[in-house]
Amino acid sequence: MSFPENPDQLAVPAWIDRRYEVRPQFRAPSVARRWWLHILLFVLTLVSTSAVGARMEYNFDRNLPVFEADRDMDAFWAWWNHPETLATGLPFSLTLITILLAHECGHYVACLYYGIDATLPFFLPAPTFTGTLGAFIRIRSPIFSRKQLFDIGVAGPIAGFLFIIPAAGIGLAFSKLIPNIGMTGSLHFGTPLFLRLFEGLAFPGHSVNDVYLHPIARAAWVGMFATALNLLPAGQLDGGHIVYALFGRGHKWVTRATVAVLIPLGAFFWLGWVLWAVVLFLFARRHPPIYDLREVGALRWRLGALALFLFLICFTLAPVTE
Repeated sequence: MSFPENPDQLAVPAWIDRRYEVRPQFRAPSVARRWWLHILLFVLTLVSTSAVGARMEYNFDRNLPVFEADRDMDAFWAWWNHPETLATGLPFSLTLITILLAHECGHYVACLYYGIDATLPFFLPAPTFTGTLGAFIRIRSPIFSRKQLFDIGVAGPIAGFLFIIPAAGIGLAFSKLIPNIGMTGSLHFGTPLFLRLFEGLAFPGHSVNDVYLHPIARAAWVGMFATALNLLPAGQLDGGHIVYALFGRGHKWVTRATVAVLIPLGAFFWLGWVLWAVVLFLFARRHPPIYDLREVGALRWRLGALALFLFLICFTLAPVTE
């Protein structure tokens, strides 16, 4: 679908409020919600992240490496024989789930405000070193204006980050110093700028490799990682929605540039960036059309700058290395 050169010439359905400062006079039809599926996925994710968190707590208490593949992958099955151990993983799992839930609720509440039909969050349990692949909501009705798209896109990262801040502070209060602990184990974790600043305040004069993060702080780290991924300015990620709302058809060039940059980042720093480049190139280069292209206003441009700032302080070139 192509848009006219002059957005003011675009025919906008009459039932949309043309000022776009209040909610449109439209309500998406209600769709029966599969409550059982949301609850099931939430419970499974709580179990999987608690299993990971229990192993993190075990390693933390005994000053063992953060993650040792041959030993720690067994955590996904060991809890079955000793389910009481899951309780020790709750500081990690509840912190991480709260951050993910806040992120998705930011999107969901923005959809509710504009009368856009969206599902409740779906959590994704997974046998990974975090215990999850994150969470998402499905938007089931059209988004009609750039303002709506921007607000829905930016609400998630901001809401999630508001919970990352206290999680990082509390987690670092329980963290400790062990020389060069960050370079031991099967996986080594990068330190985003925001966490580095917090570590500098908590442990001044010490290398980040000497800081052994408490599981609560590790959950904050996962939240920062997820925030950075979501704010990549490409495709239908949150960052892509923000770029489309601010730059319109320039979105496709920003997406292509992002894909082009991710490839060398994957070659030199973290192979996962190549995977993201492939996914974005194959499935997410195009963006669903928006029916009103009027400017979003100065306030949203400032919020866009805030989103860029959050991306930069949560991003790390090599989040995970072996």
